[in-house]
Amino acid sequence: MLSVGLTGGIGAGKSEVSRLLVECGAVLVDADRIAREVVEPGTPGLEAVVAAFGEEVLAEDGSLDRPRLGSLVFADPEKLAVLNAIVHPLVGARSRELEAAAGQDAVVVHDVPLLTENGLAPLYDVVVVVDADPATQLDRLVRLRGMSEQDARARMAAQATREQRREIADIVIDNDVPLEELRRRVKDVWAELTRRAHTSARPPERPQE
Repeated sequence: MLSVGLTGGIGAGKSEVSRLLVECGAVLVDADRIAREVVEPGTPGLEAVVAAFGEEVLAEDGSLDRPRLGSLVFADPEKLAVLNAIVHPLVGARSRELEAAAGQDAVVVHDVPLLTENGLAPLYDVVVVVDADPATQLDRLVRLRGMSEQDARARMAAQATREQRREIADIVIDNDVPLEELRRRVKDVWAELTRRAHTSARPPERPQE
């Protein structure tokens, strides 16, 4: 099994690359998706969040009111630490379950937006960084996501720099290209990842007697 950490700045195209890797055969572990799953109604995660922050963080249908919770925690580092102490272990446990269920030759891609910022590179066999020129990122955020230029620049500035991400990368996918060229590049990366997975899964050769 090969454990891959996939990251990239906002607007760089990480989600598209993860989708293409899944098309190739990767097992995807999406940290953001799991973080939502572990606090769905009826889960111990949601019970713990309500116990910590009160029923005011619930929507009328009993689900987590994310905007309300966000307004409580993101302006208060102590409350944010409490929330992280609840959610992060649950995300980690679920991620390990998904990885353990993959086959011995599997390439497991962990989609981790803040991999660089949180110093998580050592957790993975290979780190793949999706990179794009800041002007490309800005254009995508404004044109495709409908952000204002000011908001887009603020979101970009709050993340690790382009240089910091590239510094931790084992493989860089440059994504200032049309989709078909990106698809070709991802297939090349997939070939390299599967080669590494098979190499790591192969038992060591016995010494000649």
